[in-house]
Amino acid sequence: MSSSLLRRIRIVFSTLVLIFFVLVFVDFKSLIPAKYTNALIFFQFIPSLLKFYSLKTLAAGGFIIVLILTFITGRSYCSFLCPLGIGQDLISRIGGRIKKKFRRYGFKRPFTILRYTILAATLIVTMVWGVYMITLLDPYSIFGRLMTYFIKPVVIIINNFLAGILGKFDIYSLSNIPVKGFPLMVYSIPAAFFLLIGGLSLTKGRLYCNMICPVGTFLGLISKISLFRIKFNETACTRCGRCAIRCKSSCIDFLKPHVDISRCVTCFNCIHTCQDKAITYGLVSFKKKVHETDESKRKVIAGSLFLLFGLSRVASGQDKKVPKPKKESTVKENRTCPVCPPGGVSIIDFNKDCIACSLCINACPNGVLQPAYKQYGLAGIMQPVMDYHKSFCTYNCTRCTEICPTNALHPLLLEAKKLTQIGKAKFIKDNCIVKIEKTACGACSESCPTKACHMIPYEGNLVIPEVTEDICIGCGHCEFACPATPYKAIFVDGNVVHTAAKKPENVKSDIKTPVEFPF
Repeated sequence: MSSSLLRRIRIVFSTLVLIFFVLVFVDFKSLIPAKYTNALIFFQFIPSLLKFYSLKTLAAGGFIIVLILTFITGRSYCSFLCPLGIGQDLISRIGGRIKKKFRRYGFKRPFTILRYTILAATLIVTMVWGVYMITLLDPYSIFGRLMTYFIKPVVIIINNFLAGILGKFDIYSLSNIPVKGFPLMVYSIPAAFFLLIGGLSLTKGRLYCNMICPVGTFLGLISKISLFRIKFNETACTRCGRCAIRCKSSCIDFLKPHVDISRCVTCFNCIHTCQDKAITYGLVSFKKKVHETDESKRKVIAGSLFLLFGLSRVASGQDKKVPKPKKESTVKENRTCPVCPPGGVSIIDFNKDCIACSLCINACPNGVLQPAYKQYGLAGIMQPVMDYHKSFCTYNCTRCTEICPTNALHPLLLEAKKLTQIGKAKFIKDNCIVKIEKTACGACSESCPTKACHMIPYEGNLVIPEVTEDICIGCGHCEFACPATPYKAIFVDGNVVHTAAKKPENVKSDIKTPVEFPF
């Protein structure tokens, strides 16, 4: 297979992968079925590994295929399947257009101590503390957060702009979508990684992959014993240095000549640029000396795999104006526990498996899932949490449980989800406008899909809410509907461990949740 064809295949394939991932994360209308999203994420290393560890089934073993692929072809995962790596290639190309010297990489010594220290620290912290460092450094999660917090809002703004223009010509094929922001603190970490990775990619190529990324470092260890590699023909090489200049991994020392296989991402740029045809990609020939060296390397890899597999278990509603109360509420909501999404089983189980990739936040049709910044503590920053001041959990929706790549949210049948109690509604009478303003309301009762929140006689002709906790599932319809401000008269307090609610009486199983505000 010619060098030009290899490089062309890499460019076409990686471009399609990047496009598909971007579409998944900017799909604000949930047009892409979950099965296609799951198939795409199957080959993402960290999500697949965590899901396999949770389910103990080969159906979640995409990472095994990545390991086999790395053993055969080297770090091709980083160039062909990793959306963050492919995105860095795109930024590097843009950098070369801006200034030619940005594309003249040259050989650089590896940051050996730094990258192996980060890999070891990630493994140790994961075993002792949980997935916090994986959440921060996993390339798939970083890419997901960048798409969610920065790219998706831009796409929605463009959609709204086009919808406004088409609306003037009575064309309504596009609808206006509200742009929902997140707490300012949540943007700090994605913004920092965007500046770091974007800056390094623009000027230094794949430096982030070969200096910080623990997935790249780990796969680099395996690639040292890969069967197919970049090879030099020393007799044909004229030491012109073109290959080193074009190597975005800065791993080619053309003077020796030598390729640092642990940093090579098999982009084939070196083969394409070599005019002397001195560089090829093919099956490595093991000499006796190399064989002895490889045995020691295999022991290192085996030990790393053993350590890796020994991971600890710790490892919107539509816009509609609502009449505001004349008086402000005064009693603060006494929340003792955040509400994690259905399928999370418990706060502890959810926190240890979630890598904060933001895919569920993107997919949530109502926008009730928001990135946490203090609800779960430091270890759970950017993991999804229910925010019922923003919206509510749709009664007939299981979208987040269908697409979670790590099994942090276990798949739930719709009927099971309708009986999963993720929290309990708590009523604060002193905040209710029925008591404060002596006026009728009932918004919470009207919106409750299980009728756990219902009205009882109060004073005269007035009725006031009451909650039957046994049948409450903590969906947040009532909290979102409550017009009291700044503190709600009814709110959902999360369950530390999700439990089963009793089946509501006199409520049909095909309840339709109103899309508009329930007044």
